[in-house]
Amino acid sequence: MTRRELREHCFKMLFSADFYPTQEEAIAQLGQYLQSPEEDDVDESGILQVLHKVELKETDSEYLQARTANIMEKILEIDEKLNQAAAGWKTKRMGKVELTILRLALYEMLYDDAIPEKVSINEAVELAKKFGGNDSPSFVNGILAKFVVKGARAAGDARAAGDARVPEENRACGETQEPQETHASRETPENKESEA
Repeated sequence: MTRRELREHCFKMLFSADFYPTQEEAIAQLGQYLQSPEEDDVDESGILQVLHKVELKETDSEYLQARTANIMEKILEIDEKLNQAAAGWKTKRMGKVELTILRLALYEMLYDDAIPEKVSINEAVELAKKFGGNDSPSFVNGILAKFVVKGARAAGDARAAGDARVPEENRACGETQEPQETHASRETPENKESEA
């Protein structure tokens, strides 16, 4: 199964888990998703009923359960970061589709170094196009972009202070890699002439 398919299943599992009153109940229901696989189908009124594909491999099933449970354990922390970044849009006001996509993408950006930030954002936008409304892709992209900008700003602050490492407290803003050199800080012939 591709990463995109796994991410989509993870989204569906997180989305359905959001309807249970306690995290324990939600985690218990994750197995239900995996035990009753069905194809996506269109009902009598022509509305797409999105379920999931048939026959998940055992490794895919284990990955999905672990990944979804890990995200659910971090939801309060992720929601706090989303509330800070989304001015005027607290998580309680967000649509469940957009909120679930943001939680999944932000988890990847903050806790999964194997997935580049821009891939997480792109995949989140694709999920928003598929499952959200007309404005969902731009909303999701705008919120997630704030984490990249904050991370870049934190990296710039660290560099300006003479420290090439990103402070631990700024990693929560999305910065997970060593900061890259900015154009202004590069030594160029023009910079050398202006210094002389």
